[in-house]
Amino acid sequence: MIVALTALGCMAFGSVGCGGASVEAPDAQGSDLVGYVSFDAVDPARGDRSLRVDVWYPAESGGDPLPARYPLAPAIYLDSSVAFTRPPLKAGGPYPLLVFSHGYGGINTQSIELMEALASHGFMVAAPEHTGNAQSTGLTDSYDEAAAKRVPDVSFVIDTMLLRASDAADRFAGGIDETRIGVIGHSFGGATAIGTAAGWAGAPPDPRVRAIVPISAVVQGAFTPTDLARIAVPVMLIGGTADETVPPINNDIAFDQLTAAPAVYLVDVLAATHTHFANVCAIGNRLLELGIEQDSWASFGAGALIAPYEETCGPDALPFAEASRLLNLYSVAFFRRHLLGETQYDRFLTEAYAEGEPNAELRAR
Repeated sequence: MIVALTALGCMAFGSVGCGGASVEAPDAQGSDLVGYVSFDAVDPARGDRSLRVDVWYPAESGGDPLPARYPLAPAIYLDSSVAFTRPPLKAGGPYPLLVFSHGYGGINTQSIELMEALASHGFMVAAPEHTGNAQSTGLTDSYDEAAAKRVPDVSFVIDTMLLRASDAADRFAGGIDETRIGVIGHSFGGATAIGTAAGWAGAPPDPRVRAIVPISAVVQGAFTPTDLARIAVPVMLIGGTADETVPPINNDIAFDQLTAAPAVYLVDVLAATHTHFANVCAIGNRLLELGIEQDSWASFGAGALIAPYEETCGPDALPFAEASRLLNLYSVAFFRRHLLGETQYDRFLTEAYAEGEPNAELRAR
């Protein structure tokens, strides 16, 4: 993909070089092979609460690994063209760890293109499925119960991944840099990301979290100005201007009230809906490919997908691939800059650069 650097007047294919610095284009797939594994983790400190955790990571090439398959329903999968099942962790770590939190009642594989892109750029990404507030387990928790469990779930996943990295016999041995941990999430998961830095629903913030990316995050009714003013890590807010589920004012409020954060960015993806940041198009298209028409989706637990599929994936909507590209662009650039300290990614995080993106606007301070 060709990346135009409006602010600096230079272009390159696949990587970007200006003034002697060369970086991988953050809106293109990175150079690392992507590995994928899934496991169940049990938290004895919370009544043996069990979470399914999916992990994407930089992997070694070689051999003949199987392409990753993401389950949607019995015998129905999304097949990846990028990630592979259980190859060894790539040498050269430790790698920064990101935890991804899914939306209310959703699935932890809701944003697989983003997970794969982040892993291809050198991040380990762990995504829990929040038991009791997930499609696979049902909505057995009330809103308040689910909110109270979200931040502790993320902290437990961090604990679990660091414990695995400390085990010489584990596939992730030595693979995580415990000083470089970030959280990213969508919708209710975006509120979770904020909560890991501010505290939420009775849970304290996790001091190990060094940067957050809330996507279409619930802010109104979830966080007070005092809560937001407590956040002291870099923040990137991302949302769609056509989002009627979590309107853009949520990001506007957060941008204004994150007064202690050392860096704050707000990216508006123009004409994007709430589900432009989840893989509803890939899921819907897969069902249609299998001959499962929309009037049968409810029987597969996908009845709630019909309206967002039509809104997000129709011919008059912002192309989903464009929304996905912008999400990858800003998430990768932000974490490369604010977890890895790679200042050459600053060029992508400017209002001047966003002027060259017809479908995005950015504010920064």
